[in-house]
Amino acid sequence: MAKQNIVLDKTFQFACKIIEFTNTIKVERQYELARQLIRSGTSVGANVREAQRAESTADFKHKLKIALKEADETKYWLELIHLKVYPVEDLLFEEIEEIIKLLVTIIKNTR
Repeated sequence: MAKQNIVLDKTFQFACKIIEFTNTIKVERQYELARQLIRSGTSVGANVREAQRAESTADFKHKLKIALKEADETKYWLELIHLKVYPVEDLLFEEIEEIIKLLVTIIKNTR
């Protein structure tokens, strides 16, 4: 049985929710914001997955740092959309915060 990878699972599930949410804001005709959000929101998990096949510890940390930057960008787009376009569920904010904290912890503890 495969070992569970919490950050991989959480970022994948978050990406699925971002896809669903962008469909909601497209109804509001906010195509550019939807495009930005889907790009950064799905990139978090893609970079975490890429880190799983890193060539070295330094490469692993580098890929997770990219994922962290994408997570920060995603939080920015969610805040902007929430303020100016459409209410964002608290759950999305809670999940991106949790992902950011997980990534920071993993990066700090990787040697």
